[in-house]
Amino acid sequence: MPLELAREAREKSAVTYIDRAVRCQLSAHNEGEHFGLLTDADAYGTALWLRWRGSDEAELVVLPDCPVAAPGPDGDGCRLFVDHTAQHT
Repeated sequence: MPLELAREAREKSAVTYIDRAVRCQLSAHNEGEHFGLLTDADAYGTALWLRWRGSDEAELVVLPDCPVAAPGPDGDGCRLFVDHTAQHT
């Protein structure tokens, strides 16, 4: 993660530390966009993500949480974002 984006992420969130070693959270894929979760955003139901394609195109994006939950009254929710192209996690 570029240092300037790590600084910007700290400014946009309440956390004081953002890990610069971000991994894509989507299912295995070789091409296309990659998304790494950084932290929850200030607004409920949203999170700050790093989106990148290749090694020199990265940006911060705030995305709404995926609304899918596991079956049952205590089912965990998907930890990705709305409209992700991977399996729910």
